[in-house]
Amino acid sequence: MDLTAFENRIAHGGRLTAADALQLYRHAPTYWLGRMADEVRRRKHPENLVTYIIDRNVNYTNVCVARCNFCAFYREVGHSDGYVLGFEEIFRKIEETRELGGVQLLLQGGHNPDLPIAWYEDLFRAVKQQFPDFKLHALSPPEVIHLSRMSKLSVPEVIDRLIAAGLDSIPGGGAEILVDRVRKLLNCYHKATADEWLDVMRHAHRKGLRTTATMMYGTVETDEERLEHMLRLRDLQDETGGFTAFITWSFQPAHTELGAAHNIIEASGIEYLRTLAIARLVLDNFDNLQASWVTQGGKVGQLSLAFGANDMGSVMIEENVVRAAGAAYCMDEVEIVRNVEDAGFVAKRRNMHYDILGDPFFRAHEVKRTHALSTARDAGDNSVPAELVNYQARSAAGKKQRARPISPVS
Repeated sequence: MDLTAFENRIAHGGRLTAADALQLYRHAPTYWLGRMADEVRRRKHPENLVTYIIDRNVNYTNVCVARCNFCAFYREVGHSDGYVLGFEEIFRKIEETRELGGVQLLLQGGHNPDLPIAWYEDLFRAVKQQFPDFKLHALSPPEVIHLSRMSKLSVPEVIDRLIAAGLDSIPGGGAEILVDRVRKLLNCYHKATADEWLDVMRHAHRKGLRTTATMMYGTVETDEERLEHMLRLRDLQDETGGFTAFITWSFQPAHTELGAAHNIIEASGIEYLRTLAIARLVLDNFDNLQASWVTQGGKVGQLSLAFGANDMGSVMIEENVVRAAGAAYCMDEVEIVRNVEDAGFVAKRRNMHYDILGDPFFRAHEVKRTHALSTARDAGDNSVPAELVNYQARSAAGKKQRARPISPVS
């Protein structure tokens, strides 16, 4: 393998083919991949800044009919641990986020058959009425598809209605691996095929929304399929230019059906760094790559900045899905900034569009230190939002619940 030839091509902006990427991914030395990814990162971001966003990942419901076998978070319809957050609960979470300098809510949840599109519209409008400048980065492509199927509206019509209600951007969740062979084995093919996921993003980009893109690796996919995923994203980015960032993370097997059935061991930190580096080289039309410290920990997250990442992602005031599968890493803004600065970079706050908002918030304001991930709800809280009676349920369990008096969320 002629690494010098690859170096020259990458240095001059040459594009890697699938065969090139596979050869490098499998055989190039790790230090070489890191050095080349770092060179590309420096070329795209010569100002020596590393960015991050202060937001909160709120999972509005854990009730889900998708039943993906890699997910430890969801609960079946009617399960005693199933929940839907009330509007007031969400407002309270936004207030807490704003106090920490947060500018955005990352709102994702299960495919709950008892939440019609009107519930989302009313929630978005209520958020915007109370917090006009607060951004809603909400509903991954499979959630949009779920709403399309339930409402019998087309995907473009669903997106139009959500934008009118206050949607600002769409997160890249639910991508897993964008290869249908893999999606069938993960039991997520029915919630969104690879083409369907990409098509939601295509429609969103055409309507002026910016989105992120993700990849969860380390399940049943091959190296070739990981790269096919990246190449499909690259093709859509060539077409629309609508992706702001790419985020990859390793599958967290603990507590999952898939992990137990296949005795899967989480991919190593080295594999993560190699995957991140090859993504920087393959995704030549993506400006931003985020470090997945949530699954890898702060030190590997810091090392990511030498393997192609230019962004530390979110402070992640709250995160429930990955934590349910065993990840327990937590960093507040102070710790993220410390990791960035110890690596020799200048830390700057940003928004979803990667506009720089300023220096670290905690240096100009008194903020509470957060050393543990917040949860969606306290354990044992089975309260039901009062406003749910305003929306028609589809499931038998949902209809039964709404037929009896509902105790409002305290």
